[in-house]
Amino acid sequence: MVDGVSFGVEEGEIFGVLGPNGAGKTTTVECVEGLRVPDAGRVRVTGLDPVADHREVARVLGAQLQQSQLQPKLTVREALELYASFYEHPSDWKALVERLELGARLDTRFGKLSGGQQQRLFIALALIGGPRVVVLDELTTGLDPRARRDTWELIEDVRAGGVTVLLVTHFMEEAQRLCDRIAVIDKGRVAALDTPAGLIRRSAGGTVVSFTPSAELPGAELRALPALASVADRDGRITLTGTDETVTALLSLLARLRVTAHQLRVTDATLDDAFLDLTKEDAA
Repeated sequence: MVDGVSFGVEEGEIFGVLGPNGAGKTTTVECVEGLRVPDAGRVRVTGLDPVADHREVARVLGAQLQQSQLQPKLTVREALELYASFYEHPSDWKALVERLELGARLDTRFGKLSGGQQQRLFIALALIGGPRVVVLDELTTGLDPRARRDTWELIEDVRAGGVTVLLVTHFMEEAQRLCDRIAVIDKGRVAALDTPAGLIRRSAGGTVVSFTPSAELPGAELRALPALASVADRDGRITLTGTDETVTALLSLLARLRVTAHQLRVTDATLDDAFLDLTKEDAA
């Protein structure tokens, strides 16, 4: 269930949709695809209504659904030829299957494919019509790390060819690498909408510093550091989140107290950190 979800996707961008389980991500994209009729509001894809103009939308929109199935005895080749026949000007599916490493499986029945191979086939089927917009719902679920990165490169190539991508994912690394902008949906509403870098900056702590002090530090002084978002002490190792100002003040405090910071690590916060901060009630 969603409540007032609103966003616009620019032509040619990769737009990500993130959110906890049950937040309303799939419901949202099903409305975009015309698979679900919204109770209220307005949805447009390239200016068309996905429900009223379903046939026209089907010509410009491709979709890889979160849960899809084909007839088990259908071969990969038969599935590709069938889907290609739906379009007046289909893409070259032979190039697609080679890029998705399905060339050796053309005569394999769908029921005999592994989960990852089935997922790659559905990606090919989503792109076979040469869509202007493609919806990819958990596109790399079930893929091994190398296949996942190869798929990312394919999606980047698809976008470079002028296709707009709406990407629903649980993989933060995937979203951070691919997406131009991201909508974080939480409890059926858009909790935040920004670039990956912007979401990270808006999180509680944009910088993470961890170290083991050579002597005990006064907790009150640590908690008084400027722009501090959080502080934790786990078995003598201190971890702080904040900003560059926090780090500068921490180093001054350590110098004043003549405490050495062993194994000092300073890193930028990640999209994981931003996501957990934006949906912290669900993550708890």
